Amino acid sequence: MRIARRGARQWPIAHDTSFAAEPLVDARAYGLSALNYYALERNPPYWGRVPGAIDVVLLRKGVAERLAMINEHLRAQGFALHLHDGWRPVEVQRYFHDVWLPARLRERRPDLSGQALLDEVERYWAAPTIDASSPAPHATGGAVDLTLTFADGEPLWMGSLFDDASPLAHLDRFETDDEGDSFSDEEARANRRALFWTMTDAGFVAHPDEWWHFSFGDQTWAKLTGAPAALYGLVAP
Repeated sequence: MRIARRGARQWPIAHDTSFAAEPLVDARAYGLSALNYYALERNPPYWGRVPGAIDVVLLRKGVAERLAMINEHLRAQGFALHLHDGWRPVEVQRYFHDVWLPARLRERRPDLSGQALLDEVERYWAAPTIDASSPAPHATGGAVDLTLTFADGEPLWMGSLFDDASPLAHLDRFETDDEGDSFSDEEARANRRALFWTMTDAGFVAHPDEWWHFSFGDQTWAKLTGAPAALYGLVAP
C-alpha cells in the first residue's frame, strides 16, 4: 500500500462530473457522531484548539451518505462510527505539516533533518496546497478520520491515540507477534481489523500509516482502485 500510494497526487481528477459538483455537508445531518478533534481543548497530543480549525466535520455529500449506510449496518450490531475530521482548511494542514510535527520530530529524533525529516512528516501529514490538480486528501472532502465505538458512544480500543504520528499508528502494527501479544494488543488488532474491513468493504481505501484514515473518491482512492480519474478535487465550504 505504501508503494502503491506513491505519485497519487499526480493522478487525473474528473472536474466535469456530478461527483465534482457535490457540496460539502455537515456529517451530523446524516446521523453520524462527529466532533472536530482539532477544535477541541482536550485533544491529546495537542491539548488545545489548533489554528484554523473548524467546529464541524464536513464531507462530500456522497461520502456522508456512504458513511451513513455503514453506520446503519453497524448500529444493528451494537456499534457505530465516530468521526474526528473530514474536510480540512489549508491553515490546519499547513500548521501540522510545516510547524507542529517537524518540531516534535526534531525533539524526539534529532538525527532527522532535510529530506529525511520531510519524508517522515509526510508519512502522516500531506503537503498543503491550493493547487487544484494536486490537493491534499482532506482538502477534497473525500477523506475522513474516524474510529469505532459502541452504540452508546464509548470508543473501542485501537491501540493508540488518534493522530499518534508514530509506528504505533500503522495499520499493520499489531499484525505481527515478534514481541509477544498482550491482551491490549489482541484487542487493538481485532478492532483495527473490524474498522478496516467495515470501511474497505464499503468502497473506501485505507492509509497504511494511519489506522483511522480512509478515503473515497480522492486521488489516492483512484490510484489504489485503478479508477481512471479521481471523483473529487479541491473544494471549499
